[in-house]
Amino acid sequence: MTDTRLTSLAQSLPSTVPFVAPERMEELRGARFEARLGANELSFGPSLKALAAMSESLSGIWKYGEPENRDLRIAIAAHLGIAPEEVTVGEGIDGLLGNLVRLYVGPGDAVVTSAGSYPTFNYHVAGFGGVLHTVPYKGVHEDPEALIAKATEVGAKLVYLSNPNNPMASVHSTQTVQAMIEAVPEGCLMILDEAYTEFAPEDTRPALDTSDKRVIRFRTFSKAYGMAGARIGYGIAHRDIATAFDKIRNHFGVNRVAQVGALAALADQDYLAQTLERVAEGRAELARIAQANGLTPLPSATNFVTMDCGRDGDYARALVKALDAHGVFVRMPGMAPLDRCIRVSVGLPEEIAVFAERLPLALADLG
Repeated sequence: MTDTRLTSLAQSLPSTVPFVAPERMEELRGARFEARLGANELSFGPSLKALAAMSESLSGIWKYGEPENRDLRIAIAAHLGIAPEEVTVGEGIDGLLGNLVRLYVGPGDAVVTSAGSYPTFNYHVAGFGGVLHTVPYKGVHEDPEALIAKATEVGAKLVYLSNPNNPMASVHSTQTVQAMIEAVPEGCLMILDEAYTEFAPEDTRPALDTSDKRVIRFRTFSKAYGMAGARIGYGIAHRDIATAFDKIRNHFGVNRVAQVGALAALADQDYLAQTLERVAEGRAELARIAQANGLTPLPSATNFVTMDCGRDGDYARALVKALDAHGVFVRMPGMAPLDRCIRVSVGLPEEIAVFAERLPLALADLG
């Protein structure tokens, strides 16, 4: 029965877990995955310096984390050449998106995104009573012109673009993204989700302009820095936007160990460079495996490769299930026509070798 003490909005929403954890999937299948390639994690992990710093900090875990994230904001700002007041830190991009929606979206307010893009953003919009309007992808890319047109049409408070994109691994040029920023309609804020930006060519990132109140950019330590379990990300924006998060955020939401680890990871840019090389090698190998098995690898600017199965969503879902049965965890886009694809993260070389061995077996199971 519904708890009548809930708000009417909460009563109207389904209980939702956007992503089933691979650990839960292992529990259901009764065995461990031999290749964990579905969550876009960095399975070779963070910098050893970051691990050492986090390990050393554990003896102080009895202390609260610094509620202003001051040292980390100063370090991020110095790394980017901006002011600390133009940086906000939160519990991964997911947590930051939730706070952003809370700041800008009330019941009935319009929000625009792409059909099939990152679902957690949609979850937050629903949770605060916003009305979500979607536009289709244009091929394997989100469609900036259509997003802006829809935002203008419905009077959107927020419009979302991920660049590089999850789940298709595609990326737009600097010129395309900057043109979208320039076209944001009055009264709207553009969300530029750059979770995978370190993996992409530099000419896909517009110059940081924190004087521009039309856009907020989100980045994370979950992907290229290998700290997904630490849950720490940051937003870059005009100081009026960045400091507004202090009105509603959980001030002790970022834990002390994550703060220390992020500081050390940011300082170890040599390790980041090595990581990017390893990911590029892994992407090339995954693309080779896809082609050898009759799948079409899409160009990737992320730490995963999206593979077009050349059939429909039912076939791709069956392939994901067959790979599961063979001990390989992958995921796929959730909405047609993107769901003709599967999405395979770059993992350890031995995990990629397992995928290479098991993919033809899974395809054979489908006949």
